[in-house]
Amino acid sequence: MGNSASVSGSASSGTKIPSDMNSVTPKPGDLIEIFRGEYQHWAVYIGDGIVVHLVTSGSGSSSSTGSNGDQEGYVLKEPLKLVVGDDKWKINNSLDKTYKVRPIGEIVKEADSMVNKSVTYNVVTNNCEHFATKLRYGQAVSQQIEDKKKLFTTVFQTS
Repeated sequence: MGNSASVSGSASSGTKIPSDMNSVTPKPGDLIEIFRGEYQHWAVYIGDGIVVHLVTSGSGSSSSTGSNGDQEGYVLKEPLKLVVGDDKWKINNSLDKTYKVRPIGEIVKEADSMVNKSVTYNVVTNNCEHFATKLRYGQAVSQQIEDKKKLFTTVFQTS
């Protein structure tokens, strides 16, 4: 399977900036949702083809799967193309109508300040989506976890 993200546009450094599956080029502060298996991986785009994201040790460029317990996580700054690989991805700022977006400069500065730091990772309470939404909105939210909780509750209510 080829990379679903086409390349368009270029950064000031001459680096090609990939476009998402909807042919949209990200802007600094955008949340990037990467489709991988049961959970999606999330990152924050900071410009020039670079994202900042939370991963677990030994997970490479993904932190979207794991146990329900706490794990050691790390904040990485990497090229979007490397993090996405051959996976489909899109810009997903869907919570902009629910939460106030922090100033872009603050998002990028805080994301950059977190790089190479160790962070407690927990798939339910502090995953890569929580990390990304906290940077953009100042609120750690994981819609995919909330959706799983609703599904779980519905399944057991109908049993």
